[in-house]
Amino acid sequence: MGKNLKGKDLITTQDWDREELDSILELARDFKRMKYSKMEFPPILKNKTFFGVFYNKSTRTRASFEAAMTLLHGHMQYIEAETTRAVEGEAIKDVVRVYSRYGDAIGIRIGTKHEFPPGKTTEFLRECAKYATIPVINMANDEYHPCQALADILTVQEKMPKFEKKKFVIMWAYSGGNIRTPCSINEEALIMTRYGLDVTIVCPPEFVPDPKIIDFCKKNADESGGSIKIEHSLKNTIEGANFVFPRSWTTTECILKGLKKVGEQEELKIHQKYKDWRLTMELVELMDKKSYIMHVMPVFRGFEADDDVMDSEKSIIIDQAENRLYAQMAILASVIE
Repeated sequence: MGKNLKGKDLITTQDWDREELDSILELARDFKRMKYSKMEFPPILKNKTFFGVFYNKSTRTRASFEAAMTLLHGHMQYIEAETTRAVEGEAIKDVVRVYSRYGDAIGIRIGTKHEFPPGKTTEFLRECAKYATIPVINMANDEYHPCQALADILTVQEKMPKFEKKKFVIMWAYSGGNIRTPCSINEEALIMTRYGLDVTIVCPPEFVPDPKIIDFCKKNADESGGSIKIEHSLKNTIEGANFVFPRSWTTTECILKGLKKVGEQEELKIHQKYKDWRLTMELVELMDKKSYIMHVMPVFRGFEADDDVMDSEKSIIIDQAENRLYAQMAILASVIE
């Protein structure tokens, strides 16, 4: 099982050291080999219960966590937050202390729809972790998406074993009026710089990510030998890239102040100025000969990227989504006591 992670919370990958992250990735690879070898999974989580509390909708997160618990002989209870008394004002410390008596870990997905001021959902998750006596796992909030990040670095390592110093481009893309939080691009930048890739974030000037995330990335890069930089020229940045990840996120002002203060219509006006920021086959042809297109999904096809791009041989989005299963199996098997 590698390093002992029993009882450990996962709010962001930045909270874990490299040895702990490596332990998860190695176990994830073991689980994937077992699945493809049609081996019986050990009953690691037999009679264990994972509470998945969802304040927001989900496609891959819910399905992959439920499948992960089933394969390891445990059980996940899917809980819509609106069906609980927590949304009526019940103290969250009471909720998580009770759930700690009933089960073995709690996953929470909250804040992916701009309902809360900046930083509040991360504070909320840390408060949950403070009072829970079982592990708390962030299943995505407005700032972080650690389970996605672990699946994505696993995918990078599979596709390009000599991944250090490879060019990983996080590309801002227009999403057709969908205002998306930066949780995935934050974690993508954090995990890739942690593992020594050369990360470039290319975006219009109004969309530079949260300065605190960039500071974390700089620290990661200093320690790993990777790099982090921000560019504003789309074609020049994509040229020679080994990985390109096109995704929309909110403006810097919205990240720092919140959508309610900025105003939805004002935010959309800025997005609409950059409708041509879309990953096309013309741009893909500028990438390195050996290169891949990634996306955490859902892809807003025709806006963030064209269909022929996302269905091309370079697209590894389904492989990436599959790896959510193994990463989460490894997380659950490692932290649940």
